[in-house]
Amino acid sequence: QKTHKLKRLVQSPNSYFMDVKCPGCVQITTVFSHAQTVVMCSSCANVLAQPTGGITRLTEGCSFRRKQA
Repeated sequence: QKTHKLKRLVQSPNSYFMDVKCPGCVQITTVFSHAQTVVMCSSCANVLAQPTGGITRLTEGCSFRRKQA
C-alpha cells in the first residue's frame, strides 16, 4: 500500500503520465494515469484506455512506460 499523498515526508501526487503503445499499429500515445475519458489511438482508432473510479484501465495487449517527471 502506498502512503497518502499528504502524509509522505515530501508531498507528491499519485498520478503520472505514461507512453502507451498501440498493439495494432505500434503508435505511441501519451496517457494520464487517472484519465477521465476513453483514450483512443489517433491513427487506427483502437481503444487504449478506459476510465474507472480512480486509475485508468489499459486495454489488454497494450504495453506502457511511465514517463519521468
